[in-house]
Amino acid sequence: MNKGFKKSKLNKKRILKVFLIGLLVSLLAMLGFRLYGNYQLSKVPDMTFEEALAYTTKGNEEAVITVGIIEDGKLDYTVYGKDGKVLPQEAHTYEIGSITKTFTAILIAKAIREHKIELQASIADYLDLPEGKTYPSIEELLTHTSGYKSHYIESPMVVNTLTGRNPFYGMDSELLQKKIASISLKSNDYNFSYSNFGFAVLGQVLEEVYDKDYQSLLNDFSQNDLGLPHTKISKQDGDLGNYWGWKAHDAYLSAGAITSDIVDMLTYAQMQLDEQGYISDSHQSLKENNATSEQYQKMGIRLDEIGMAWAIDKEKNTIWHNGGTGNYNAYLGFNPETKTAVVVLSNLAPESRISATILGIKKMNELNE
Repeated sequence: MNKGFKKSKLNKKRILKVFLIGLLVSLLAMLGFRLYGNYQLSKVPDMTFEEALAYTTKGNEEAVITVGIIEDGKLDYTVYGKDGKVLPQEAHTYEIGSITKTFTAILIAKAIREHKIELQASIADYLDLPEGKTYPSIEELLTHTSGYKSHYIESPMVVNTLTGRNPFYGMDSELLQKKIASISLKSNDYNFSYSNFGFAVLGQVLEEVYDKDYQSLLNDFSQNDLGLPHTKISKQDGDLGNYWGWKAHDAYLSAGAITSDIVDMLTYAQMQLDEQGYISDSHQSLKENNATSEQYQKMGIRLDEIGMAWAIDKEKNTIWHNGGTGNYNAYLGFNPETKTAVVVLSNLAPESRISATILGIKKMNELNE
């Protein structure tokens, strides 16, 4: 019995030793990978667009990155795959994430021209909210200076996170309205702080003033007013797969639920360059935000001012927005002076090596050198 006990004890020690060695090897491997990744990222500022694209797609069989440009009045695009290899010119369907916010902002600009909304008005003028509280203005929501957080945790979000689903799935108007009513803002003077929640609120305002749900409103506006037949609230029916699921009346549709393709997005970029009507209104600077961090500067990202959702880079004279979901990320930037624009649509997650934003900025810089 004693010998058996000792043998068992020795076996346990050996197993523990092997486990610890394996754990150490794994940790060292992870550390090595992270250090290598950090080393690679430290080289990003000096990379050309082609080098950054090749690194981003290196060894990735699933990568499908579409890059569109507008230059000298011409629209063109290239599709890239593994190791930066050029693929057939096909208009794939991508999630554009928060570039959706620019559509919401342009809808607000249209409503202002139609005298349905006032820029300086409180959201309480349009939504049924308790009296005696401080609520943000439309302008503060558009410029991310409302005081609202990026989002507020609700029970559906917890379930969605645990199940790997779109975190905003099932967050309906009723939940949103209750949350708006429960938030106590201290003043109307807040610094820039990016807020998905704020744009969900703007979606609610649009629903009220147009008496139409956001999905129907956006789809009708995109296809009939803007003439973008493939730009719509996601139905998860594109060709690349791994799309976020949404319910028809989710409150966060207005913050990031659109899918589109490169042909539509280049057409949309050209509309920005044409600077007409309410589309042009959305580009005008509303506030200085000085949100350009040191890390952003290293990567060439600047957020000097902000219009209706659009970020403004005063140094490069570029107006831009980006977007990201669980499996996609995107960038759209344009220069009103040089009449150039770049669209990058990627089926890779935002944190996958080099983002579409950095790729897009590098391409914009090359076009405007």
